[in-house]
Amino acid sequence: MNKARILLIAMVSLAAVLSVLAQEQSQAPGQSAIDFQGVRNYLLGPGDVLDVRVFGQSDLNALAEIDGDGNITSLPFLEKPIRAQCLTEREVQKAIATAYATYIRNPQVSVRIAQRNSRPPATVIGAVHSPMLVTMMRRVRLHELLARAGGFTERFSGTVQIVHTQAEMCPEPGEVIRLASATSVGQIETVKLKLRSGKDDADPFIRPGDVVNFTEGEPIYVFGSVMAPREIYMKDQLTLGRAIAMAGGPQRLANTREVHIYRAKDGIIGQEDLKFNYDAIRKGQDQDVLLQPNDIIDVRISGAMSMKSWTEFLLNMGKGSLGVLPQRAFIY
Repeated sequence: MNKARILLIAMVSLAAVLSVLAQEQSQAPGQSAIDFQGVRNYLLGPGDVLDVRVFGQSDLNALAEIDGDGNITSLPFLEKPIRAQCLTEREVQKAIATAYATYIRNPQVSVRIAQRNSRPPATVIGAVHSPMLVTMMRRVRLHELLARAGGFTERFSGTVQIVHTQAEMCPEPGEVIRLASATSVGQIETVKLKLRSGKDDADPFIRPGDVVNFTEGEPIYVFGSVMAPREIYMKDQLTLGRAIAMAGGPQRLANTREVHIYRAKDGIIGQEDLKFNYDAIRKGQDQDVLLQPNDIIDVRISGAMSMKSWTEFLLNMGKGSLGVLPQRAFIY
């Protein structure tokens, strides 16, 4: 190999590196790219553009776009399509060199990705700290998007809804697509987020173009004689005992033998007043109560209070530990 050819190969390699860096730096505001470790094994798809060069044959150099069928059909003098979908640029380079070997002796072909257009960003919304668009250069699981979005907020319900806008382009060999209709777009996949379980069902792969919604729970209000009156958000199997614990537990003067839950009831104007013995629940004598969205939990003061009890009650009011429902604040 002569010095001119070595220099040319070095220049092409340098151009490829600069191209990757330029794409990384040109991410639009509000977008994030999952690390570029996947670029090396990037699988091509429809819409990607390849810069094809044949050394010593400048008339064969071309920018070739992969068509909707996953093939390259625009290379000079090649009538037969070159398969490109789900292949790496190195694999396509070998296929093009083999095709040109019919016309050229030992063709030296270079292929690099000029544009990556086959993977629209996934959209992460809902109860996360940083909703964003995430561009994925490789296959990415749900937990990676969650980490990139800063984790979930206290409003997270525990359920993730994934709306597929594109069919799975490059499934792994032998992989079974979980949704029977996953080959069509617009399908909604619901996932209970239990990452510690180690099961794939709780941490699925996210496709390019997916809309990933970390759903917000409906509010539940805990007020009255608790340490920290607050608004909490509905999660699976949220109970009365857990809700009071999340509000800091009852105060010493609280009437825990009769805790009220105000609950909306179908067909009735107003709210139904339900009463439960929190002491019995805490001691395991009564079954804990499953809460419903928009329940209002009222922990009242004991009926008979001494002068000392009244003093403590008034001091607690002055500290703001009692009172009306907490205000809701939003920062946009």
